[in-house]
Amino acid sequence: MKIHELGHVVLYVHDVKISANFYRDTLGFNELFREGPLAGFSSGRTHHELLLIEVGTTKEPRTHIEPGLYHIGFKIGDGHDAIQAVWTELKEKGVRIIGTGDHTVTESIYILDPDENELELYADMGDAWKQNPKAIMTQTKYLNLQ
Repeated sequence: MKIHELGHVVLYVHDVKISANFYRDTLGFNELFREGPLAGFSSGRTHHELLLIEVGTTKEPRTHIEPGLYHIGFKIGDGHDAIQAVWTELKEKGVRIIGTGDHTVTESIYILDPDENELELYADMGDAWKQNPKAIMTQTKYLNLQ
């Protein structure tokens, strides 16, 4: 067996309307459908990349690191100008930004969705990692965005 790509992510959410609006209106995902407790999205790469399922229960916020999902990464473009533009847009929309990082191969902004799932919005900084795969292990540096 060989995995060819990450196909999709499915998230349980408290309120499908609130979460679907966030992924559509704030992050710009193309909404394919919203029916009952379900909402599906795609960037156009495949039939669906994100599926939301409303579970309607409250969840206590994590107070410590535990096994499970850490974050989901979404590529928003290439180069510093792309990440700077997204920073500005997120600030204008009042999105909760919890961090940034210069990972050498990418520049990233970390945010929370309405259910406090951590999302990484990143821009690729070239393809030097193809010649040196260990470049992805470079120490994270401060990323100054304003």
